[in-house]
Amino acid sequence: MAALSICEALLLAMNDHNLLPEREITGVLRDAAAAHENAMGDAGEIAMHQSVAGLINVIRAGISRSGRP
Repeated sequence: MAALSICEALLLAMNDHNLLPEREITGVLRDAAAAHENAMGDAGEIAMHQSVAGLINVIRAGISRSGRP
């Protein structure tokens, strides 16, 4: 959770300072979520990856709606 919060803050700061456009930020988040959605492992690992993908998708949806989560 902490890593997601830090990354979210960094991505938003990059957007605020016009270093990375919103479409690139949502693309990064989409790719990260997809990596977790397609991860392999035992049932516990898959469940953890699905949870992480869900959190990333919530962040992405919030940014897409308003530019901020």
